[in-house]
Order: sequence, then C-alpha cells, then structure tokens
Amino acid sequence: MTTASVHTLRPLESVHTAGVSLHLRVAVQGGDALTRAGLRAVMDTLADVQVEHVDVEQPADLAQAEVVVVVLEAVTARAVDAVRRLAARPGCRPVLVVGEVSTEAVALVVQAGAVGVLRRREATAEAVGALLHAVASGEAVVPVALLAALLPQTASEPTSAPPRAAGHVLALTGVNDRERSVLRLLGEGADTREIARRLSYSERTVKVVVQDLTRRFGLRNRTHAVAYAVRHGLI
Repeated sequence: MTTASVHTLRPLESVHTAGVSLHLRVAVQGGDALTRAGLRAVMDTLADVQVEHVDVEQPADLAQAEVVVVVLEAVTARAVDAVRRLAARPGCRPVLVVGEVSTEAVALVVQAGAVGVLRRREATAEAVGALLHAVASGEAVVPVALLAALLPQTASEPTSAPPRAAGHVLALTGVNDRERSVLRLLGEGADTREIARRLSYSERTVKVVVQDLTRRFGLRNRTHAVAYAVRHGLI
C-alpha cells in the first residue's frame, strides 16, 4: 500500500468506512500489556479491516508496519519525539491512543507527524475501524472536540485582543488568495475532489497547490499545513 504524502484533516466523527475492505500491517506499542492486547482484540473484530499484527520487538518487522498505534497515558515531550521519529520512517503513519490529551497536546503531536488521535475511552471497534480507514486513505483524523487545538486564539489570549492582520502575514509568507482558499477548505475537512469542485479547479491543480505549500514551509502533511495556517492567521 502506498503512503500518501499529504493528508486531509477530518474530524473522526465524520469518517465513514462505506464497507470498503482493507488489509493493513499494524503495530501497537507503548502502554501496558493489557491495553495493547485489548486494542489488538478490538482490531481483530473489525469486519472490513484485515489487520496483520506486527511484532514491535522485531525491528525488521516494525519497519514494515504501515500504521503504528502508540498507546499513551498522556502526551509528553518524549512521546512527541517518538512520534517524530516514527513519522520520519518511509511508509509509516503513526496514530495515538491517549488516556488524557489537551488541545495543546493535539497541536504538538500533529506537528510532529501524527495522522490520528483517539482518546482511549472512545476506542470502540467502530472508532478504531474508522480511524484505520481514514489513515489508510491518506486522511488525518482527530476527535471533533479536540479540533480547538487549531484555533488561532488560545485561552491565555484576552478575548478583547484585536484580530490578526492576516493581510500582513500573507504578504510576509507569500501565500496567495488561491492557496488561502485551498487551506480554508482543507480546514473544513474537504478532500481534493470537493475542493476542486468548489473552487472550479482541476484536482491536479489542488494537489499541486497543497504540495507546494507543504514543501515551501517544510510542513509534514495537510494537517500540519492547516495548523500552520490557522496559527499564523492565514485562515
């Protein structure tokens, strides 16, 4: 299976599997033995995803994993570094199952290269199946309640603060109106086809715009591009 170089941000709640069958090599690491075993058992019950479990103790096998599920109690600096190392491996898509996670932590792991975040208490068979389908399709998903991580205003900012000078930022970064429109639709969860339809572009043009943005600013994927754009007032 070929790994997508860019990812469309989508709330987990909006992902539908549509009965499409998949075969994925999946590794589960971190957490305690019971949690890891529970996740594997959940994946084995999925009707539309055939999971081939990868032994994380064997480096040669782990290198072949298409999805690495990292189990955490909470996001730490060490965990973010681990995600970054996993994301740097060719063909590897790291996703997180986390006990406690803040919106700030979501932003950190997304920027490190994670393409999925799922709270452990919500790791039902349906949610895990939706997550695997989305990641396999080149999308990146997080629970909709955690999308606040991508909002431009943080809790520490005064509510009376003036809006950001988006035009000034655009001038500094060289992002044009077409690129800004594509970024805005990415932030809404639109895929390449939908963006092309709504902006009257070809799908190839949309892909070129996204690839140029990620390359120009050193971004890992579409999710990172949206986070960057929001944090810098571009959308």
